[in-house]
Amino acid sequence: MIDWSILETVFLDMDGTLLDLHFDNHFWLQHLPLRYAQHHGLSPEDARNTLIPMIMAERGSLNWYCTDYWSNRLNLDITSLKAEVGERIGYRPHVPEFLAALRETGLPAVIVTNCHPDPLALKLERTGLDRLVTGIASSHEFGRAKEDPAFWRALHDRHPYHNHTTLMVDDSFPVLDSAMEAGIEHCLAILAPDSQEKARPQHPAIPGIHHFDEVIPELYRQRPLPSGNASAL
Repeated sequence: MIDWSILETVFLDMDGTLLDLHFDNHFWLQHLPLRYAQHHGLSPEDARNTLIPMIMAERGSLNWYCTDYWSNRLNLDITSLKAEVGERIGYRPHVPEFLAALRETGLPAVIVTNCHPDPLALKLERTGLDRLVTGIASSHEFGRAKEDPAFWRALHDRHPYHNHTTLMVDDSFPVLDSAMEAGIEHCLAILAPDSQEKARPQHPAIPGIHHFDEVIPELYRQRPLPSGNASAL
């Protein structure tokens, strides 16, 4: 599936790849409409009917992911509202073990996310994820969403990588398509990003997994551990 032996860099999406997408889906589809309804004196159904088309119209753009944009447009403090359901933030299965395997086998892991810095800080506070990776790059630093080809040029300037030795792991098919179009030769799709939803079908051109335990054994087999780390096996 993936030739781990030739890789030098692993880029990892966060929401739906490392963290359970249930938190974000619950927030945008349930909690935000509820609080919007309360704020504007609407029924939850009317609030959803107002919000969902408005949100979907921004899909794939940086606004789609921008807390500041939605706070201003909806006249609500989106970051504070996200904190209200922050207990739902959590890892997807086998993520800490996978990140440990990358570290033990000498592969730098950089989070490459569309998450806005404010909810990103909330998620890092809740999970300690930043302590398990080499670095974090948010699309808001570059002013371009990952779906935009210009994002990858900006990312290369910040975190130099070689197309033929880099892996991008993401649950978003449009993002993976964008990465491939930018020249990244190795991509892996997450098919079960939300623990409360059914897994999605395979991408027609990109290999996919449900959880990282499907690739951890192969990672260890293909990459010899540094001396003294044999116990990891």
